[in-house]
Amino acid sequence: MINSFYKSFNEAGTDEAGRGCLAGPVTAAAIILPKSFENEILNDSKQLTKIQRNRLRVILEEECTEYGVVHISEKEIDKINILNASILGMHRALDQLKQIPEHILVDGNKFKPYKQIPHTCFIKGDSRFLSIAAASVLAKTYRDDYMLKIHEEFPVYNWAKNKGYPTREHRAAILKHGPCKYHRKTFKLLPEQLSFDL
Repeated sequence: MINSFYKSFNEAGTDEAGRGCLAGPVTAAAIILPKSFENEILNDSKQLTKIQRNRLRVILEEECTEYGVVHISEKEIDKINILNASILGMHRALDQLKQIPEHILVDGNKFKPYKQIPHTCFIKGDSRFLSIAAASVLAKTYRDDYMLKIHEEFPVYNWAKNKGYPTREHRAAILKHGPCKYHRKTFKLLPEQLSFDL
């Protein structure tokens, strides 16, 4: 059962989507939920269907105190690495909140201090705490929408289906057509041990 962590605090949950992808941005979200917020379906976005995620996004945007969502481009990822890009994304998402949270809940085990606001990291926090789960839904749905958009520009990689993740189909397309401007050049797009196995 997921719940709020600090009922007495004004907490912000934050999470990212797309960290393990070969193409596209890493997308981060931060959200503050009302202390009275409840939802029986809300969970880690990976545990939800696409329909559930999209329905929850509407609910969250309407009922949350406020939220922020940002994309960190593949160029920035290549420049500062994926871990730093993920943390930068969460910081920028928090920057979009007009209300300053008293505590930040972070999915994962890595974070850098943000404006001297206390934070706590939780492994699998998106399946344990409402605010992190809410951030995971926003990050996932906004990133999926972005990948559908750039799929129209480069349909050969079928990002409409794989969303930039390293599926066999995606790697085969990179092998055949080469990488494009949205691919993360510092990632192993075609590891030698995999390229012969496609």
